[in-house]
Order: sequence, then structure tokens, then C-alpha cells
Amino acid sequence: MSETYQPRVVPREHRLQLRGLQHRVLQWGPVEAPPVLLLHGFQDCADTFQFFVDAMPAEWHFIAPDLRGFGGTQWTNQPYWFPDYLADFEALLDHFALHESVRVIGHSMGGNVAMLYAGIRPQRMSAVVSLEGFGLRRSSAERAPTRYVEWLDQLSRPPAHSTYASVEDLAQKLLRRNPRLTPDRARFVAAAWLRPGAKRFDLRFDPWHRLVNPIPYRREEAEACWRRITAPVLSVLGGESEHRRALDAEGDTQRFHEALARVSVADLAGVGHMLHHEAPMLVAEVINRWFVKEGVTP
Repeated sequence: MSETYQPRVVPREHRLQLRGLQHRVLQWGPVEAPPVLLLHGFQDCADTFQFFVDAMPAEWHFIAPDLRGFGGTQWTNQPYWFPDYLADFEALLDHFALHESVRVIGHSMGGNVAMLYAGIRPQRMSAVVSLEGFGLRRSSAERAPTRYVEWLDQLSRPPAHSTYASVEDLAQKLLRRNPRLTPDRARFVAAAWLRPGAKRFDLRFDPWHRLVNPIPYRREEAEACWRRITAPVLSVLGGESEHRRALDAEGDTQRFHEALARVSVADLAGVGHMLHHEAPMLVAEVINRWFVKEGVTP
């Protein structure tokens, strides 16, 4: 096996009881500095912000939870509901920053959590960075009966774990899927995503996440939340992102930005959806420059 990425700044791991579940939380940097919260995307975990953290100035203090059902945070072993992530995030803020507004950087699903919460509790956010956390495609209400049928059928067949022969096995799959990822980072991500078993490696996320959501995504409700955001927002997009292209086709990326009162947009050419894995130096440079411009540095 070739070399795995070696962290420059070593994280500290903590365990917190939040809303009845044990959460795993990583921290980097000096605890006396104001925190920056990092929220990962679907099937990801806190560990893979490592490349980004290493590219940022050493005086920054980062806090990254594994969201419920992912990584080392407790699984529910039953269907998941998106509003729980908002409540978990509030509990996390109550623990680390009860009396101060915070800066948050969220990727994909974590970006959607951050953006919704920023509109629900605008007083608790001083700045938000959305790494491709621009919502989902609009859902047709006509599909509701079919979705409920599919969900009920899935409940009777518990989902299976995804397994791999080794860390290298998953790393090679990640490289085939995403040629913009370097081999050392692919192996780091694969090691963070897997837990060893007796003969095979399971992905470290609860397979119950795979169930279809019986309630169609209501983009209009997300837009109503975004319009209430008072903090400055940086929207970082990947020029090669397939998720972004799907929203562009329906004009929803533009509408996402139009819903925000104070938004800056960074469109990174040659970068895909997993932009902080693929180009952490570039992402760190863009975010650090924007934080300086907005006056929200440590």
C-alpha cells in the first residue's frame, strides 16, 4: 500500500452526550480562540476536514462533530429525520458557544444544516460558508404516494452494510470515481470512512440513512429560511460538480443566491463536489481571504 496523508495539525477527540446520543467531536487549534464549526456532508465524517484544517492558519480553532448516524457518533438504527440535525447542532452550540455567535463552514448536507439554522436562529451566526450546501432539487408533490409506498416497503427490509476488503479497496474506488483526488488523500478518507470487522471493513455510517425520505423536499421552505439569514454568506461552488449542474439546469443555484441578503460567490474551476478533499489549499485560501474581508478572523 502506498503512503497515506499525514496530518500537520493533530485533532483532539471528545465524546459528548447530545439529545440522548453520544456524539464524537474533533477539535483542532487553540481552545482559547473563537471557534469555527465544521459540518460534514452525507456519508462523510469530521476527520476529512483534516486537509482543509492543515491548509488554514495555525491560530484557528476548529470544532467538527460527526453528525448523528455517521462516523463515531451513535447510530439510531432506524430512519433519520433532517430536523434532528438542526436540533443536534443547536445542542452543540449550547455546549461550546452558548453566549456568542459563531462562524460555520458546512459541506453539502452539513452546508444545508448550517444554512437552514442560520435563518432559523440568525442571532447565533456571525458568518456562514456553504461548500456546495445549496439545497436539493425541487420535488413534485405528485410523487408523494410513490415515495410513501417505497418507504414502507423499505422498512420491512432492513438495509445492509456496505463492506470492503480493505482500506486500499475503498481508496481505489474513490480514485476511480474522482480522479481529482490524490492517492494519499484517498487513503486517508478511506481509513476515516471504514471500521474493521473480522474479515471485511464496513462503512462507518448507519445504513438506515439509505431509506428514501417519505416526505418530499420542499425547496420553497428552505428558501424562506435562507431569506431570514442576516450573517454574511460565502457560497463556494465546484465548477465540475454534478450536483451543482443539476441545480443550474433548473435555475435553483441562482435562486439560492438571490434568497440571501449578503452573499459572496466563489466558483472554483476544475473542482468537483468534494472540493475540500480535492483542492484544500484553494478552498482554504478563498475562505481565509473572505473571513479577512468580512472582519471575522480570530
